[in-house]
Amino acid sequence: MLPWKRLLRPLTALLLTAVVAVVPATTARAADAPHSGWNDFSCKPSATHPRPVVLVHGTFGNSVDNWLGLAPYLKNRDYCVYSLDYGQLPGVPVFNGLGPIDKSAEQLAAFVDKVLAATGAAETDVVGHSQGGMMPRYYLRFLGGAAKVNALVGIAPSNHGTTLNGLTHLLPYFPGAADLLSTNTPALADQVAGSPFLTKLNEGGDTVPGVKYTVLATKYDEVVTPYRSQFLSGTGVRNVVLQDLCPLDLSEHVAIGLFSLIAFHEVANALDPAHATPTTCASVLG
Repeated sequence: MLPWKRLLRPLTALLLTAVVAVVPATTARAADAPHSGWNDFSCKPSATHPRPVVLVHGTFGNSVDNWLGLAPYLKNRDYCVYSLDYGQLPGVPVFNGLGPIDKSAEQLAAFVDKVLAATGAAETDVVGHSQGGMMPRYYLRFLGGAAKVNALVGIAPSNHGTTLNGLTHLLPYFPGAADLLSTNTPALADQVAGSPFLTKLNEGGDTVPGVKYTVLATKYDEVVTPYRSQFLSGTGVRNVVLQDLCPLDLSEHVAIGLFSLIAFHEVANALDPAHATPTTCASVLG
């Protein structure tokens, strides 16, 4: 049998690869990529859509690549749309969302304040993918965000962590592996089911009063597993399985956030429930 220390690095690499493999590669820094009309701080919300929308990318994502589909979709529907980069690690370009999640939530808090100051709005709506759908809940619960956010829409959010299809259950059998994972990529360690971060986040209930919650999940999710762990309990919550709306939508963890028009239609419904329309397979035409 190989010595334990020789197994630590392959296990960590395997965990990283499992996540990176489903994230689209990029060849340009997020700061240099076109924003296609969003992150315009001169935008003033309309009477129809009075709240700006803040988009929060997922682990290994960034403010551009994660939103090349949804940001223009919302801009074309007359929303003021903004996205931020968070969770950067020194020396790691493009791939963000890797730092400690509580610190990332502080970055979100500062960004929301910037958006509200620029737009003059009293509240914002937040839409996040993967970690970006879960991390804002820390902001809402512990950093005063509930007074500044009307609705949180989580697209495949890691609300109760993930086992990566059981892979993380191997960590206790490799002494030091969890510490190595935490040291190199704190956000991954924070998202392991049962982590101290998630225990703190979820104790006392999943939601806070005054915020509307929507969770969009796909049964084909291979990253946040089991997929029903994404769901929230509490008042003001709507949990949705994409395939219940359109069985033909085969989106997995990345696709549901990148280009699923079924998911996008549900996001629009959550942001403007007064004008919501039924989401069906035909919604891809809308």
